[in-house]
Amino acid sequence: MAGEQSFKAVVNDTKPSSEGKSYSMEISGANYNHFLGKKIGDSVDGMFVGEGDSALTGYKLEITGGSDITGRPMRPDLDGSGVKSVLITAGIGYKGKKYVNKNSKEYRYKYDGLRRRRNLRGNVISQDTRQINLKVVESGKRSLAAVIDGEEAAVEQTSGEEE
Repeated sequence: MAGEQSFKAVVNDTKPSSEGKSYSMEISGANYNHFLGKKIGDSVDGMFVGEGDSALTGYKLEITGGSDITGRPMRPDLDGSGVKSVLITAGIGYKGKKYVNKNSKEYRYKYDGLRRRRNLRGNVISQDTRQINLKVVESGKRSLAAVIDGEEAAVEQTSGEEE
């Protein structure tokens, strides 16, 4: 493959004060190898997410999901890292709706027991994974916005505390 492998990490701040804000970061180099083989639900140290000053040192993150090159979601109840064809009801990877045209209008129905066969990715991170969803379990000393957006956000936060 030409070029360096990387993941896109979407880090979700779970503090009530942040209102569920999420941040996008890149994971590449030696940190890329650290995530290979991890499963959904595993905890990861934040120093492996980001580069240099933007690394989330002191943070503890939990893997909550992800998707592969084509956008297939990872499902926590499927073992392995491969693509599997699964018959599922509404949930991760299938919304469980059926669209019906009546009188030149389109209606959406949610039937009980509606199932479809979908191709989904397993719960293990592999080289085919392109996006990893992470949530903050333990916070570090600096706020997540200050670490990712830079020092100007940290200055705004400290000045807000003095008032």
